Amino acid sequence: MKVRASIRSLKSQPGSQVVKRRGKVFVINKKNPRLKARQG
Repeated sequence: MKVRASIRSLKSQPGSQVVKRRGKVFVINKKNPRLKARQG
């Protein structure tokens, strides 16, 4: 998982979901599980 200042590029990938958990913004992807990122 990468910690990034901007997760906008991962948001546009097919199958991506932006989820807010515990005050942090996560990007998760069921189709491509390697695309995981955290912001904040």
